[in-house]
Amino acid sequence: MMQNVHLAPETDEDDLYSGYNDYNPIYDIEELENDAAFQQAVRTSHGRRPPITAKISSTAVTRPIATGYGSKTSLASSIGRPMTGAIQDGVTRPMTAVRAAGFTKAALRGSAFDPLSQSRGPAPPLEAKKKDSPEEKIKQLEKEVNELVEESCIASSCGDLKLALEKAKDAGRKERVLVRQREQVTTPENINLDLTYSVLFNLASQYSVNEMYAEALNTYQVIVKNKMFSNAGILKMNMGNIYLKQRNYSKAIKFYRMALDQVPSVNKQMRIKIMQNIGVTFIQAGQYSDAINSYEHIMSMAPNLKAGYNLTICYFAVGDREKMKKAFQKLITVPLEIDEDKYISPSDDPHTNLVTEAIKNDHLRQMERERCVEVVKASQYVELANDLEINKAVTYLRQKDYNQAVEILKVLEKKDSRVKSAAATNLSALYYMGKDFAQASSYADIAVNSDRYNPAALTNKGNTVFANGDYEKAAEFYKEALRNDSSCTEALYNIGLTYEKLNRLDEALDCFLKLHSILRNSAEVLYQIANIYELMENPSQAIEWLMQVVSVIPTDPQVLSKLGELYDREGDKSQAFQYYYESYRYFPCNIEVIEWLGAYYIDTQFWEKAIQYFERASLIQPTQVKWQLMVASCFRRSGNYQKALDTYKDTHRKFPENVECLRFLVRLCTDLGLKDAQEYARKLKRLEKMKEIREQRIKSGRDGSGGSRGKREGSASGDSGQNYSASSKGERLSARLRALPGTNEPYESSSNKEIDASYVDPLGPQIERPKTAAKKRIDEDDFADEELGDDLLPE
Repeated sequence: MMQNVHLAPETDEDDLYSGYNDYNPIYDIEELENDAAFQQAVRTSHGRRPPITAKISSTAVTRPIATGYGSKTSLASSIGRPMTGAIQDGVTRPMTAVRAAGFTKAALRGSAFDPLSQSRGPAPPLEAKKKDSPEEKIKQLEKEVNELVEESCIASSCGDLKLALEKAKDAGRKERVLVRQREQVTTPENINLDLTYSVLFNLASQYSVNEMYAEALNTYQVIVKNKMFSNAGILKMNMGNIYLKQRNYSKAIKFYRMALDQVPSVNKQMRIKIMQNIGVTFIQAGQYSDAINSYEHIMSMAPNLKAGYNLTICYFAVGDREKMKKAFQKLITVPLEIDEDKYISPSDDPHTNLVTEAIKNDHLRQMERERCVEVVKASQYVELANDLEINKAVTYLRQKDYNQAVEILKVLEKKDSRVKSAAATNLSALYYMGKDFAQASSYADIAVNSDRYNPAALTNKGNTVFANGDYEKAAEFYKEALRNDSSCTEALYNIGLTYEKLNRLDEALDCFLKLHSILRNSAEVLYQIANIYELMENPSQAIEWLMQVVSVIPTDPQVLSKLGELYDREGDKSQAFQYYYESYRYFPCNIEVIEWLGAYYIDTQFWEKAIQYFERASLIQPTQVKWQLMVASCFRRSGNYQKALDTYKDTHRKFPENVECLRFLVRLCTDLGLKDAQEYARKLKRLEKMKEIREQRIKSGRDGSGGSRGKREGSASGDSGQNYSASSKGERLSARLRALPGTNEPYESSSNKEIDASYVDPLGPQIERPKTAAKKRIDEDDFADEELGDDLLPE
């Protein structure tokens, strides 16, 4: 068996560790000290430069080095790479791996440094575009097409329809040539679809205005059938118009409805116009029931004059009188959309006011007024000229130009009885608002004598009588006005106020309840009903009606404070606080409300909150010492004695003769052990002595003469009444903020002691326009006053 086993000789075995001692001599660091090239590199700057090129060979390479004398020496490098800056193979080696600017591969020693290549001279000129290039031809042709479309539109607007059509045809021909050229140069996606659409649409429009309806329909069909044109379906309305001109009503309605389907629901105005066209088509076709459906939908969505008028005509055609009346009522409620107030500034913007003032009486405005009246005078409607003059006067009133209004009305006063009555009625209202009751009564008499059945004149006459305190006679004038015109709500309102003055509360309540059935959401009427229930000592009903007032005008501070007062009487402090606080939030200057809130917080022992209200009261009435004493008292009760002392001292400096302030100062200084207590005590004693002497003099003077005493008492009472009136007038709140009347004051225009014939905004005496063939009259809204425009009922 062993004879088949052959052992390998020892010389054939591989040495597993052979080659570990073999290494490249380049990495031999033991002989670096003897390497002259390495030592030279260390001693010079060459050794600090990083290696730039890859190693060439592991053998040493001899490199010539230039010296300062031009000679060259050769140094050997152990790393085997050419030295930086050396010349190898006739080419200067660059300094770094990235060739620096200004160097070239050629061995140009001594050439100038030119990094920007300025020595090459200027750049060659730009190559001119070729005018005959396809792109330039396309642009030029596109420009010509646009110009032709514009010329066509201009010719059409000037009335030259034939020229417009010729230009449109030329634009169409050139546009087709343009499309073919574009298809040859670019892809079909780059075709200008907007230009194609505008050319076709203009061509169809020109066909239509030239009554070439067949060609127009064909052109519209080309646009509509092209799916690349977005929103082209709306043009079906134009096609429907053409079919309507051709009296092809069925196709017209079909295309109108197709166009209606193409219009999104958000574009309500366009949908309404298309539905109006559908209604007109049904009317011309004699299908009135279908037309009624269209117009009823329009009046429910966006009422307008044309739709309302056509709906009324359709009901007349079918003989439905009741629905015709309702349609006519809807028609007269549609706003006229006429800019009647363009010369009246709608806001407080100073810039807008300046512009309005500048154009109010310029030459154009003067010419407008003159031509309007003169044209009417020269026409067959000459009787309307007087109405225009009265409208002119009313416009002056709304612009606060009372002198011009009075001048116009005095001229009209000299006309016939009808115009004279209307002018005198308005003059009576003007003088009444100016508190010239004599003139107001005189013109009211003229108005009544000119037209005994004029309810506005009778109402204004009743106002002047009411101002003189003759309530029974005023009631008679109001009753006569109601007999002449049962719908005269001004007279009904004022007669209710008259009965309230006469303490005939049941009759007054009947008047206001009847008026409430006519004017459901009138805050003035609701307030008067609540006021009468309060006078009848029925607070629960008064609160109920005041709550209805709050639902109509939730931000009126006077109504809210009245509700707080009624709840306070009923003992419901929480509800009273709620309404008083709301009233204070909307009008934080009502002293009565501030005083109640401060007292409420004192009762609940929230002294810090009470201080806030009394401090505000002291700001509103800085001459009233009681508010500052209340602030000091709240500080003292809350335990802040130092703050209370400072407040008392400040109050004493402002009111040095106030005895109550000195008493608190003496007491507080004594409790705090301050030396100032003696000084304040001496001042208090001196003031009390002076007060006692003054009272003795007054008493001895009264005992001296009974007659003179009576005179002095009368004088004092007169002075007292006068002072009270002045005080009440001084403390009267702004008419804009006190929106509702007092409990027994008449409904008035601009004065707090006058009665008025109106009941709705704008407030003012009754103003009437003479009744003409057009049956026009001036409503309350035709007369406005800035102080009254935002008020409901001044107190």
